[in-house]
Amino acid sequence: MAAAAKAALRALLEQPFIALQSLDQPGEAEPLSVPVQSAARLGAGQALAICRCDPGKGLDLTRDLEVWVRVAWIPSPGEGLQLLAGEGLGTLGAGGALCLSAFARELLELNLMPLLPSDRGLQVEPVFPRGRELAERTSNAAFGVVDGLALIGTQAEVQQSAAPEQLQQVLNALRSLTAESGFEGSLSLVVGENGLELAERLGLAPRLKVGNWMGPVLVAAAEAGVRDLLLFGYHGKLVKLAGGIFHTHHHLADGRLEVLTALAVDQGLAAAQLQQIRCAASVEEAFQGLPPNAAERLGGALAAAVEQRSQSYIQRYGNWPMRIGAGVFDRSRSVRWCGPVAEKRFFTLKD
Repeated sequence: MAAAAKAALRALLEQPFIALQSLDQPGEAEPLSVPVQSAARLGAGQALAICRCDPGKGLDLTRDLEVWVRVAWIPSPGEGLQLLAGEGLGTLGAGGALCLSAFARELLELNLMPLLPSDRGLQVEPVFPRGRELAERTSNAAFGVVDGLALIGTQAEVQQSAAPEQLQQVLNALRSLTAESGFEGSLSLVVGENGLELAERLGLAPRLKVGNWMGPVLVAAAEAGVRDLLLFGYHGKLVKLAGGIFHTHHHLADGRLEVLTALAVDQGLAAAQLQQIRCAASVEEAFQGLPPNAAERLGGALAAAVEQRSQSYIQRYGNWPMRIGAGVFDRSRSVRWCGPVAEKRFFTLKD
């Protein structure tokens, strides 16, 4: 997106089109080269550029996604960048603000502001023509992001959560963290992007974001001397661990509603409630369709099952004293359930 925005601004400034845009990256010495398909002025102080998303190797629903960026002058000086949610861009609630990470905004500012005339601001409107369609295949709506895809990147190049390279990055970070002199044996693994802010707010430290390679990371944590490990994540992710699925990328394994239904059977839920869970469109919808007391029982069983299955997993590979707890949050971004180990070892999760 930033590359298309830069190409559109260059067109607005009547500068020659460059098919390979050079992007400065926050905190990086070397720029990143990103191809852009086309850019043109639209008249009346506007321009448009088009590029395509290249997530690299691996499976990703944004592969070859067409990205348009329209830019337009703001006549008032000192306005800087004004970001609008174009078609296919996710917003925080209907008609809300564009769902854009601090990094994505910083990337735009770093590459656009040096080109901006001192007497003008710039309106930037990204458009994802297929954004609404693709968003239906993500968990965006579970976190209040509607109408399209969120821009929540944390770096300029795409990280593949299912790729071996991503696993190695997590393992390197884990070893560095546990080797620090102040490390006391307690660690929180945040499963997925959406729990990082909540983990910080709850004071869960040290913490490490982990992708989909859960099994190897659990074993590596035990080997590194972690004694108390908290698995902290969205119920739609952690439910896979409750079913013994320790590589959680959706292209490789799912079974979330099947696992949840099995847990509900163990809890003695009524046949109609089991049917509702099995036919739900998501884990969130499954919980919302239950009476509050049944939802609480099932959620507690889910957290406990995550702890038990994870503990059993590491015991296949060695006899370590590491205790594994589970903290589960829902779409409201608040902790809903903790397993018994988490309740005992990570008291900060208690209300």
